[in-house]
Amino acid sequence: MKTKAIKVSLISYTKNPEAVAVAAIRQCYSSVGAKELKQKTDKETQKRLIAQVLASGHTSTLEHVSFSFAVEGISRITEVQLVRHRMASYSVQSGRYVKRGKATYSIPAKILANKEILKKYERKLKEIQDFYNEMLDAGVAAEDARFIQPQSLQTKLVVTMNARALLHFFELRCCQRAQSEIQKMAYLMLGEVRKVAPLLFENAGPSCVTQKICWEGNLSCGRWEKIPGAELRARV
Repeated sequence: MKTKAIKVSLISYTKNPEAVAVAAIRQCYSSVGAKELKQKTDKETQKRLIAQVLASGHTSTLEHVSFSFAVEGISRITEVQLVRHRMASYSVQSGRYVKRGKATYSIPAKILANKEILKKYERKLKEIQDFYNEMLDAGVAAEDARFIQPQSLQTKLVVTMNARALLHFFELRCCQRAQSEIQKMAYLMLGEVRKVAPLLFENAGPSCVTQKICWEGNLSCGRWEKIPGAELRARV
């Protein structure tokens, strides 16, 4: 059974993202235009102002900076979770126009670890794929044949988020309680943006890290206990 590892590539982003964010921050309190502010702000000031808005929670100025990722090897299950993040733009490979004669599927780690279950899992996927191909050969349109495809079917997409939305995304999806595939994707995305905007994303991650609050209540993984000053809460 064919499967692909998750792959994330940062394909585009706002040029000089931290300088743009700081220009927006300074514009709120300056009579000088943002273009001039962007040119005159030194690195230490950038670091101070970014830390200030991240600590205060007044992060609307970070919405002027955006990042676009190419993502491959995620399942339809993860795609459904991903598009729940509404402050983003998505372009997803079409199951209507892209015929999947050689489809790939995600296999969760716990299934991989169980040899007997893995055999049955792969056999069922093969049966489904064979029947999908049979329908195509019989003249059934791909848009109709795809109804048989399972949620483990892997797909490709492009997603664009601004820095504020990304920080929120990381708080939710870098959490150890997040589903494993989207958690892995989130950490790969975080690794990409840290390369180009280290000040913005230096302390990004789950809420137990960023807010020092675990919001999972009785379902908590317990990671917060190892973070000085962190506390456990539950959303009600």
